[in-house]
Amino acid sequence: MKSDAAVAIVGGGYSGTILAAQLARRGIRSYLIDGSGRVGRGVAYSTTEPAHLLNVRAEGMSAWSGDTGHFAEWFEQRGGDRRGFAQRRLFAEYLAEILRDAVGSGFTEVVDATALNAHRNGRWEIELDNGRRLHAAALALAIGNQEPEALAAFEQAGPCSVANPWGNQAQAAVRDLVETGRNVLLVGTGLTMVDVVLSLEAAGFDGRIVAVSRRGQVPRAHSDFDAAPVDLKDVPQADIGKLMRWLRRRAAEVGWRAAVDSLRPHSHPIWQSLTRAQQQRFLRHVRPWWDVHRHRIAPEVAQILARLVADGFLEVVAGRIVSAAPAEEGIEVTIRRRGSAKETRELFAYAFNCTGPLQSISRTSDPLLRSLLDEGQASPDHLGIGLEVDGNSRAGDHLWALGPLTKGRYWEIIAVPDIRDQAAAVAADIERELSA
Repeated sequence: MKSDAAVAIVGGGYSGTILAAQLARRGIRSYLIDGSGRVGRGVAYSTTEPAHLLNVRAEGMSAWSGDTGHFAEWFEQRGGDRRGFAQRRLFAEYLAEILRDAVGSGFTEVVDATALNAHRNGRWEIELDNGRRLHAAALALAIGNQEPEALAAFEQAGPCSVANPWGNQAQAAVRDLVETGRNVLLVGTGLTMVDVVLSLEAAGFDGRIVAVSRRGQVPRAHSDFDAAPVDLKDVPQADIGKLMRWLRRRAAEVGWRAAVDSLRPHSHPIWQSLTRAQQQRFLRHVRPWWDVHRHRIAPEVAQILARLVADGFLEVVAGRIVSAAPAEEGIEVTIRRRGSAKETRELFAYAFNCTGPLQSISRTSDPLLRSLLDEGQASPDHLGIGLEVDGNSRAGDHLWALGPLTKGRYWEIIAVPDIRDQAAAVAADIERELSA
């Protein structure tokens, strides 16, 4: 590849990989910059644990916009069922093939480094942690979900508090728990909690797991249902209260899965019809319920959780953490259960932060994002959860963002079926801009 590329893509997970592949199909050269060692996979698909399954059926996981059966056909050729839930490590193999094709075309160069900052003076100059400086006409941010924010109650809890459930510390903690069988606390009861439970169970852990969140809500299971599509004009907009009342009535008529999924094709215009205050109301009060019904888990995974609960190995608690302090053999945690004034103290060998990805872009520790925000080259969105982007996912002059970084504008933009269309649109917009 020539010394300069037309586009520099930062982030080598699904978003960055498929954008690079889309650009390669258009004959546009790009750098794919990722220093995590997970290029082509990202955090979501780097797991090697067979118990970690996709949360979407294979038939819905095509990487390519406009070719919805692409992954399902790939999976079937390897003995899978297009209606089944593939192992996430298999999806990583699928993405690796796409990336190899893009690199083989001569239009994609993988750069194993971390982007530290970027400045634009006619062209973007990106400084890397290996001392290299890259130049490109366009910059695309595909950084994905970031590490969860530190929990205030655990600031003084010591080394047995695992801040990042995907890091080396978490892996070491799982190994130690398997050997000792001591109790473990998971703070958060969403998809991250599910993954940690599966990792513990698959590794042979036979101790007690306590998972705590404010509402104690756990992701629901996928199940077959008859689709019940609706027209956008028939769905209440601009009022979150009316929308939720409509959804409850609709769920009573057609089933909650069909009702929730009927909104998916309309999620972006519905979200954008809400005022900032309405969106904030959704985030505060509706999101915990929406997430567990919208982002469902494979039936096989739900069965494992149900068995662990029934056998007394897993307890899901609605409540909050009052305090946490280091103890001789772990962490002593004080919990107040929802609806009770009584506080209970319990000793855990480890506590994992499973509250989900960072929700405040101003607190990002990513050096490139930090530099762009600090220098005013990009701005937080109106909710502070991502970057401000326009209808073409542009975050600034010759600057684009994809995936979770654009949640403020699109909300439903964290799953492959949503991002694949965004990546295709961004690639087309970059092509138009560069040829203008």
